[in-house]
Amino acid sequence: MTEQRFGAWVAGDAYERYMGRWSRLVAEEFVAWLSADDGLRWLDVGCGTGALTSTVAVRCRPVTVVGLDRSAGFVASARAAAPAPARFAVADALSLPLRDEACDAAVSGLALNFLPEPVAAVTEAARVVRHGGLVAAYVWDYSAGMEFLRCFWDAAAVVDPSAAALDEGRRFPVCRPEPLRAAWAEAGLTDVAVAPIEVPTVFAVFEDLWEPFLAGQGPAPGYVAGLAPAARDRLRDALRRTVPVRPDGSIALTARAWAVRGRRPGLRERARRRGERRETRV
Repeated sequence: MTEQRFGAWVAGDAYERYMGRWSRLVAEEFVAWLSADDGLRWLDVGCGTGALTSTVAVRCRPVTVVGLDRSAGFVASARAAAPAPARFAVADALSLPLRDEACDAAVSGLALNFLPEPVAAVTEAARVVRHGGLVAAYVWDYSAGMEFLRCFWDAAAVVDPSAAALDEGRRFPVCRPEPLRAAWAEAGLTDVAVAPIEVPTVFAVFEDLWEPFLAGQGPAPGYVAGLAPAARDRLRDALRRTVPVRPDGSIALTARAWAVRGRRPGLRERARRRGERRETRV
């Protein structure tokens, strides 16, 4: 999903320790926000280790729910842990192996910003959703609201000013409300809404925060993996000084995601919009 030099997403266990434990909390809030009906056909694009797919399977009583991801390692992890009726396959978000209008809802969790063409991915998701169906996603607020990553990159920039160029807050401009809203509108979706989802990220001790950065999974751990041991130790110490440690040694932060949803226009609405465009051209 990401470039190799920034830490490719390949191993499910490492991802779970680094990000999965928090992404599962967001998935619960996201599905509740969607307020979708039971008995739908769902697609989870960029499913990763299956947090969102599993949440849909448990909470939404779907007829079907299919998770797709480019990482075979992630798909294997998702398949091993997901409840029925969830199914998984390896596939590209920009070329979904589904016919037009094959599902009622297409969702995506924490994946959109890693795709080379986010708008094309949203458009492709809309293609496989029926008219009137739901297209929705959520991404981390890397610029400010994902606090443990904000602390990490701020510390990294102090130790190594060149690290600022790798900061996900800079690299992923789509992870803000207005770019998300614009992407959904450009994909032809209507009734677009954007909302914040915030969850606690509590680390038992500093090592609980630091050690997942050593696994090489994702942009920040990928950066750490490329450091010499002495530079890695300096970054660790700078991060320790940055985070707020409570008297019991724990670190309580929060993580904010931005959620976006919209609907593929119904046939009548689509015809009306085409008519309005023709009148505008005349």
